[in-house]
Order: sequence, then structure tokens, then C-alpha cells
Amino acid sequence: MVDKPIRRKTQSLKLRDRQSETTSKSQEGSLRGWDRAVHAVVQGAPVDRERHQQMVSWHGWRIIMNPVWCYYGFILSVMALCVFGLIMVFSSSTVDLIAQGDNPWAQVLQQGIFAILGLIAAIILSRISPDMLRGSSPIVLGVGLFLQTLTITGLGSAAGGNVGWIVIGPLRFQPAEILKWSLCVWMPYALQLTRKNQHAGTIRQYAVPIVSFVAAFGAIMLGGDLGSAMITVLIGAVALFVGGFPLRWFVGLGVVGALGVVLVFVQGSSNRMNRILATYTECSGDDLQGLCYQAIHGNYALASGGLTGVGLGNSREKWNYLPAAFNDFIFAVIGEELGFLGALAVIVLFIIMGWCLINIAMRHQNVYARMVLMCIMVWLVGQGFINIAVVVGILPVMGLPLPFVSYGGTALVMCLAAAGTAIAMARSQDEIRAATSKR
Repeated sequence: MVDKPIRRKTQSLKLRDRQSETTSKSQEGSLRGWDRAVHAVVQGAPVDRERHQQMVSWHGWRIIMNPVWCYYGFILSVMALCVFGLIMVFSSSTVDLIAQGDNPWAQVLQQGIFAILGLIAAIILSRISPDMLRGSSPIVLGVGLFLQTLTITGLGSAAGGNVGWIVIGPLRFQPAEILKWSLCVWMPYALQLTRKNQHAGTIRQYAVPIVSFVAAFGAIMLGGDLGSAMITVLIGAVALFVGGFPLRWFVGLGVVGALGVVLVFVQGSSNRMNRILATYTECSGDDLQGLCYQAIHGNYALASGGLTGVGLGNSREKWNYLPAAFNDFIFAVIGEELGFLGALAVIVLFIIMGWCLINIAMRHQNVYARMVLMCIMVWLVGQGFINIAVVVGILPVMGLPLPFVSYGGTALVMCLAAAGTAIAMARSQDEIRAATSKR
């Protein structure tokens, strides 16, 4: 008599388990793309933001999928790159400063001030909610475009063949860095507006984000800054892709845009064309002291570094041989002084940063925050790897600094501002919000 209730309860539990398994399989079948892949890997992570809210046990190798770990991993990678950047700016700039009769601490102290300003901006932005940032994004874009257009007025200043700086008294800054951040917060909002567009199903549905993206790209290219323009292309492309822009149109616009850049902006500039030819063709004797000079001495620095380097502060190429040793080509000095292991450490930090932002974005419940995280990821990590590719000779010289590491006030402040924005987006993710609210 006692066995019957127990048997009925056991049968009820088995039936409930089968129903739960059937429901789970049907929900898993509704996932697409990245969500389906992540669901298969973590076995039940809340990647379907509407229905999958069960907690996940992160054990073994799956710990790298833990969004909370990625949240702190991103912060630590940014901090490590900033501190390492200050050390390398001091190491790579002292020779030039002493040769000019200046204080050898001048540039690292100035970079330290910019780091503090960037940290303040990061802390402020990390406390702003996604909704507040989304609401202010039109104003942010307008300010970014306005400042960038000022570069072609009397306030503009040229350097390295590009007119990309604004000089107002003692203040000198690069508005393209501000515009990059503006695009990262504006494009996701503009793409959300397309869902309510009356022209759904046609290319006109995406008119607002495409026009704003083209305007930003054009404003930067008016000053001839092809490097920054490439980063805006990456930001816009990722925003459109993540925002659901149809793949057939995406490929078509990509081909047209690439042809337009090559025909109008590359062939129309002998300087850019010569730099491209110098990278992918053999340098002549005359070019060794001209177009190829910087790239060749960058290779000399990397080659002489070996496995462990010649020692911190002992670079030979920074003795007035390697141009922009503390800026665009600081990675070459890293490779020379700290060797392959030091250069690899920098690359690993950027990989950690990129993976953490992607992982948090894939698990985020807020569509806007998810797209902002992906835009910031492709900006910081994409620019980092483009800079490294330039130094090692894979890409032509284009004047892009290494994020968080190279000398440059505007770049450092805005990279830290982008990091603060990413932290704000990450803190609104359910698991991260639950973990950080306990502290």
C-alpha cells in the first residue's frame, strides 16, 4: 500500500523531466547563429534573453564563458595595458627628449595626466545606464560630427600628412577619436529605430544609420585620415551586422564601399598609394631612406629583440632611428626591449579584452547594450591588431596608435571612455548585475 504513492510520485517526476527536456529542446531549436553555438557549448546558459534564465554552473574550461569573470577580465586587461603603456612611453621617449634638451619625464608625466582624465571619464560613464546613453546618443553624434568638421577650418592642424587635429590656444586634440565613440553609442540606437520604420523590408529602412555612418566616414576623410576612417568602417560594419542588416545588402554595400575607397581615396593620393606599394613590393635603394624607412627600422627592432628582448630601456632603434617610436610604432620598441614574450603578452591582453566583450555581449538581455559592446570591441581590439599588423609589415603605415599603450592624449582619454561605456553596458547584464550588487 505504501509503494503505490511512491510509484505514482516517481512516475510524475519522470513525466515532468521528459516535458522539461522537450521544452528545452524546442527552445534550443529556436536559437540561431551565435546564440545556438553558445547554448551548445555552455549547456543551458541564458543566451535566449527572453526565456533562458536558469543559472549555469561554470566549472572546468567553461569558466572562460562566465560573464562575471569576463567582466573583471576586461577591466584587468585595460588596467594592465594602461600601466604597461606608461612604462613603455617613458622608455621609448626619453632619448628624443634628452636630445632636444627637454625633461626626460615630460611625455610620461603628460601621458599620466591624460590617463587620470581618461580614468575619470571611464568612472563617470560606467555609472550611466544604457537607457540614458541611448537617449543622449543623437546629441553625442552631433557633437562628434561638428568637432570633426572643424578640422577643415582655420582651427585645423596637420601632422603626418593628415589634417585631423584641432588647436584652440594650448589645447590640441584629435576629434576623430571622439567621433569613434559617438558612432559606438549612436549606431545601435539608430538601428533600433529601423524596427519601427515604415519602409521595412527595403534598403530605405536603414537610411538613418547608413547616412550617419557615411557622414562620419566622409568627415574624417576630408582631413585625409585613412587610418581613423578604417576604424569607423569597422564600427559601422559590425553595428549593421549585429543589428540585423540583411546579409545580401551587407555584402553588396561592402564591395561598393571598398571600391570607392580604393578609387577615390587611395588612387587619388600619391602618398597613400606609395605607402601601399612600399609595403607589398620590394623597396628600392631610394625608398630605404624614404617611404620604407620607418617600416624597415620597425622590423630591425622586432628582429633584434629575440625571445626575451634586449632589456627594458635598452632599445637601439629609439635612438633617433625609428620614427614615432613612442606612438604608432611603440609595439616595435616593445618587441625589441621585451622580446617575443613581451609582444605576445600585449597580444594576449587584446585577445582577452576582445573575448570578454564578445562573451558578455552574447549573453546580454538588452539589445542596445549588446550592440554597443560589439562596436567598442571592434574599435579597441580591431585598432590594436591593425597597429600591430602595420608594425610587423602586414599592412601599410597608416598612423593608428596602439590603444591604451601609444602616446597620445585624445586617444588614451577616449579609449578609457569607451572602456567605461563598456563597463556600464556589462553591469546591466543579469549575472554581472547580481554579482556586482553584492559588493
